[in-house]
Amino acid sequence: MTSSDLTNVTWRKSTRSSANGSDCVEVAELSSALAVRDSKDPGGPALRFGRGAWSSFVVGLRRGLRG
Repeated sequence: MTSSDLTNVTWRKSTRSSANGSDCVEVAELSSALAVRDSKDPGGPALRFGRGAWSSFVVGLRRGLRG
């Protein structure tokens, strides 16, 4: 997915991003999916995930952080 496909979405920065802004991931909610991009390259590519896939990804991350 290219940045031109996502010109009218609102991006929000991850709360896990570093304080100096060098390690930042941004997420945008779409009608039936979520898009993820590197905030250092806002004109670059974005990954698109279905809501179910994103939910599974987040659950897996949380389990990994606890273990």
